[in-house]
This record gives sequence, structure tokens and C-alpha cells, in this order.
Amino acid sequence: MNSTTLPVSDPPCLAGLKEPRQDAPGSSRQRDAARTPMASEASSACHASAAPVWLSRWVALSLPLLFIVLWSSGYVAGKLALPHAGPFSLLTLRFGVAALVLLAVALITRAPWPRTAQAWGHLAVVGLLMQVLHFSGVYCAIQWGLPTGLAALLIGMMALATAMGAHLWLAERLSTRQWWGLLGGAAGVAIVVAERPIGGGAWQAYGAGLLGLTGLVTGTLYQKRFCAGMDLRSGSGIQMGVSTLAVLGLALWREPSLPDWSPELIGAVLWLALVNSIGAFSLMFVMIRRGQAGAVARLFYLIPGVSAAMGYLLLGERLSGPAVLGFAVSAGAVALAAMAGPAKPAQNAQNAQVPRSG
Repeated sequence: MNSTTLPVSDPPCLAGLKEPRQDAPGSSRQRDAARTPMASEASSACHASAAPVWLSRWVALSLPLLFIVLWSSGYVAGKLALPHAGPFSLLTLRFGVAALVLLAVALITRAPWPRTAQAWGHLAVVGLLMQVLHFSGVYCAIQWGLPTGLAALLIGMMALATAMGAHLWLAERLSTRQWWGLLGGAAGVAIVVAERPIGGGAWQAYGAGLLGLTGLVTGTLYQKRFCAGMDLRSGSGIQMGVSTLAVLGLALWREPSLPDWSPELIGAVLWLALVNSIGAFSLMFVMIRRGQAGAVARLFYLIPGVSAAMGYLLLGERLSGPAVLGFAVSAGAVALAAMAGPAKPAQNAQNAQVPRSG
């Protein structure tokens, strides 16, 4: 947004407020006294109209930066918490706190709720895919030794993988830039993975990361297909509630030991639930509603690099030259794909095999 510098000598909002000049002796002081309140009011109005412009510009610049930091910090916070709790126990705490807050907000603000059992079922499926499968894969991968930056890089391929999924499932046409983006993103991941052998138990970490990516992509496509009109407050609360019950069952089954409730764990859980799950997602929706949907999509290509830098600075994770090159190649590939126009339905979309609701 470009701002216009107003002339200091005669701002446009003060135009027309000057009184006609009087030649009567002794009237100069009276004119100054009479004009001072009018000029002050007009000057205040001028500053009041300019303040929202600068505030809007500041918000437009700060929201994307804040979103990148908050979203990227989730990988670091997760790794800090995992030594004190198993992946499913950690997710139970994260989803549980977020569910309580979101459901309380939905009740207090009288948000609309789904009216049919089918709508409730669709929201539950999205929660199981986007929350349970996605974060279970990510946290298991990190616990099994996958660096936070590489985990973020795999999940950062979501935009490209979703475009491919929409092409296969929703009959959306991929542009040339998106095809090149897919190839470049795969090349970037290959460069990073090449210096880390997949032998031994490393394949489990990579497999879990890819499973998390699968959950995020399929959940995104499913939500786009069946839950596009959900209310953010009640819909997210339902998804978090269902996810809490699902990971609680997994924790009771696979993790008999209880969390140690250390200050580091409590702080990480509160950060993940309130700042990452609620704050980052809320910022994303605020930017989308401000008309920055394209910017939100492009922001995701910066998250892997920021997460890798946070892991290097806060966790002491190694960041080699080939890894930096791979992050740069993947970032450029996703940016190239994000610059492409919106997907268009294929000409034979009417003949495509698209699942339909009950």
C-alpha cells in the first residue's frame, strides 16, 4: 500500500477553513483566536485519518512475519517437549488444551454448529487427517531422529502435494509452473536427504514424516471438498475434540509411562496449544480475510528454512552446505508454484471420478 505525503504548509484536510481577510483594525488577534479551534480540530481529523493508514501498513507487514515465526516455532517446541512425554501423550495435551479454549470461545460467541450428523462426521474426518495423522507422523519422525528443519521441509511440500492431489482427485489442472515446482521441490528434498543415509532406523523417521505429509494433504483436500463452509470456531473446536480422543486412545495403548510434568514440558504444551495451534491458525485466517490468501500460500515456502535456522540456533542441529542448498531449491520451487494462477478445472472434469457426499 503506497502512502501519500501530505504538504505540511497546507494539508488538503485544512483547505477551505481560512476565513476571509478583514481590514478592520485590531481584528487580526480575533481572527487568530477564532481560527485556532477550527484548525486544531481539522489537524486532529487529518492525523486521525492518517493513523489508520500507517497502522494498516504496519499490520500488513507484521502479520506475515509473525505468522512465519509462530508456525515455525512449533517444530522446535515439539522437539523440546518430546523428551518429557511420548508423541501421543504430547498431542493429547496439545489438542486437549486447544479444544477447551476453542469450544469455550464457540459457546461464548454463540457460533453456529453443524446441523446434520453428516456434517459432524466430515469435521471428524478432517480432524483425524489434518491433526492426528499429520502431527503424529511429524512428532514420531522427530522423536526417531529427524531434524526439525527436515521435518518442516517435508511438510513444506504440502502446497505442491496438494496441487497434485487436487489434479488427481478434484480434476484441477496443473499449470506448467506447478509441474516445475513439483520437480524442483522433489529435487530440493533429495539434496537434503542425500547427505543423511536412510539405512538402519532412519527410514522410520522419513516414513513417519511422509505419513504426516499425507495426512495434511488429504485432510486439506477433504476439507476443501466437504467442509468449505464450516465456522472457524465451532469447526476447529470439534476437530480438536475428536483429535484429543483419538490420540488419547493411542497414548493409553502405546505409551504406558506418564509425562514427567517438567516446567519445560508445561511451557512447550502451552506454547503448542495456545500460540501454535490457535494463534498461528488465527493469524492465517485473519490474513486470508484481509485478502492475502495468495500471500499466505507463498509464506509456507519460508517455514522450512526458518525452522532449520531455529533448530540450529536453539537446539544445536547441524546445518550443512548441501542442506542449505536443498532448502533454497525447495523454497524456490514452492515459490514458483505459488506464483502460478489459480487452478482451472480440466475440460473433462464432468467425467472425472470425484467422490460425492452421501
